[in-house]
Amino acid sequence: MERLPVEVIGNILSRLGAARDVVIASATCRKWREAWRVHLHTLSFNSNDWPVYHELTTSRLEILITETIFQTTGLQCLSIIMDDVDEFSAAPVIAWLMYTRDSLRQLHYNVRTSPAINIIEKCGRQKLQVLNLSHNTISGIEPSYQRFPCLKSLSLSHISISALDLSYLLTACPKIENLTLVSLDIAMSDAQASMELNSPSLKDLCVEAISLEKFSLEADSLEKLQLKDCTLDVFELVGKGTLKLLKIDDVSVIHLDIGENTENLEVVDVSNFTIMWTKFHHMISKASRLRGLRLWGVVFDDEDEIVDMETISVCFPQLTHLSLCYDLKEASLQYSLQQSFELKNLIMLELGWTVITDLFSQWVAGLLERCPHLKKMIINGVVSEAKSHEECQVLANFTTSIVSLMRKYSHVDVQFEYE
Repeated sequence: MERLPVEVIGNILSRLGAARDVVIASATCRKWREAWRVHLHTLSFNSNDWPVYHELTTSRLEILITETIFQTTGLQCLSIIMDDVDEFSAAPVIAWLMYTRDSLRQLHYNVRTSPAINIIEKCGRQKLQVLNLSHNTISGIEPSYQRFPCLKSLSLSHISISALDLSYLLTACPKIENLTLVSLDIAMSDAQASMELNSPSLKDLCVEAISLEKFSLEADSLEKLQLKDCTLDVFELVGKGTLKLLKIDDVSVIHLDIGENTENLEVVDVSNFTIMWTKFHHMISKASRLRGLRLWGVVFDDEDEIVDMETISVCFPQLTHLSLCYDLKEASLQYSLQQSFELKNLIMLELGWTVITDLFSQWVAGLLERCPHLKKMIINGVVSEAKSHEECQVLANFTTSIVSLMRKYSHVDVQFEYE
């Protein structure tokens, strides 16, 4: 240990991360204390890391954090996550940000202050590459002045911000690649609750728990789009067909438009979503490179609509992973199984039910017959605690059917997941 270079010790302390652990470890000897002061590059204060944080008064906690930060000289990653702590005074928080602004590359910040401070104004912008902000207010963005030339990842959670300021903030980040927006309190400048964002460099967008009339995004490099728990009248994506992953979970949207150029889509994952199959299929039908398709817990806008398996096999010839879970109708199932389709490249099939019927066994058997190279099948089901005799009989029939199928398709690894 004595022969370890002080720089290596600094890396060891940085990997500990949690401030309490770093302070204890740095007390080992003078060399480790020197590493803490000069070569520590990562420091984290998280109210969940140490129960004592909740026992300290706010003023004592401010002093503790201040003394710890001020003993370092080149912090590159600072995390201050105080979820369950009362508001801090603005002065010490500003001091932390100003002290580290010249060296900081990552800032993870969840601190409530009184009075509120403009975090965008106080944090270092020239070297910052990652910025995660929670439970704060952002206002008065000046994109020509408050620029983040190196920022690649921005996450805003439970932030109060206007649609215009968010647009300006994105403009001020010319190299941004990852953007996460969660439960934003969006102030609107007009009667229509709309947001327009533009970023030529953005590659990954995740939007969660946001309600708007219109969300418009122009992003020529976007590869991943994830929408979760959102209520939108209109979502529009304008790009150059670079999208590879589309994930939608529990979203209410009247008009969804991801553009005509969907040739590069590789994964489409849709769950807890009401769809018009013909319209949805048209939107992704050009994705000839699609390898993964998941339609889970989807509800059809028209009861007579079905997932056309023959069309899926023709449009997505490279499909290797398929997951399906929706209410089966006898007429539509019979029509689907009469089609002469084959999923030649499918290796993983996942099927699920919310209410099991005898139709499910027919569905499983029919799809197995049309997947000649299948290697794995997962059956997901919901089993109620109180079951009638009829439900028990249906489950027994299904079990008998699956046992028979497993004998016939012994090369397929079958797994069951019940809830």
